[in-house]
Amino acid sequence: MSKERKAGGAKRDAVANQAIVHLDHLYRVAFHLAKDATAAEDLVQEAIVRALAASEEFDPGSNMKAWLTKILYNLFFDLYRQRKRWIFTEDISKPESDFWEHMPAENPGPENEVLLKELGDQITKVLRKIPEEFRAPIVLVDVGDFSYEEAAAILSCPIGTIRSRLSRGRKLMQHYFKVYLSDEQKKI
Repeated sequence: MSKERKAGGAKRDAVANQAIVHLDHLYRVAFHLAKDATAAEDLVQEAIVRALAASEEFDPGSNMKAWLTKILYNLFFDLYRQRKRWIFTEDISKPESDFWEHMPAENPGPENEVLLKELGDQITKVLRKIPEEFRAPIVLVDVGDFSYEEAAAILSCPIGTIRSRLSRGRKLMQHYFKVYLSDEQKKI
């Protein structure tokens, strides 16, 4: 085996070891993009495969989390554009998976579980209502804990665009939550 091939394998192993740390984050981002647990798992798996195949392109010392998220994001939109070209003849709707059921809590009482489930359901519903151009920055910055600069790099747009879309997306979310809260108060 040549030295170059051994070095490539070592770099791929190093990328794999670092990527494992970010699997939960990748799943959360994929879930918000795909809106389906199974699709999110498939996206994460394919993103990791692509990252390992492109391990030579990763610069050690740079932000692995951002690099993996950009691969995941690009993969999602590549698949999305592909699916838009196909016409499905059968209904492929699936029951929605409850992401929040699997979130660990220290010592949740029954009322906390109900409140967390309700909050998670409402956040997910609101995120689904807002357009993708506003949803992606919110998922990256607010859910994924990326900086504005990292989100701009992942989405391949200027940082000012990220700030603008975050502001507008947050206002949309706030509007939907006001409607939800006013509806809930009417029920009481």
